[in-house]
Amino acid sequence: MYLTAEKKKEIFAQYGKNAADTGSTESQIALFTFRIKKLTQHVQENHKDLFTKRSLVRLVGKRRRLLDYLKATDIEKYRELIKKLGIRK
Repeated sequence: MYLTAEKKKEIFAQYGKNAADTGSTESQIALFTFRIKKLTQHVQENHKDLFTKRSLVRLVGKRRRLLDYLKATDIEKYRELIKKLGIRK
């Protein structure tokens, strides 16, 4: 499995306030970005896997909504996060 508990804690520690901060917007966006990258690789290798394509589109939509929320509430955190993650709108 590509996403272990240790990997999640590492992502939450890096982008959240601490390793137990699983609910902050920044940590959720970082987790979604990690999952999106892995699913994108999978879809490129298995282009007929329609269920994964659908899941990928839904996940991108969730991340987009969270990014919009973060942009509306704190533009500086938004800019810092997209630079860290390598996301560009």
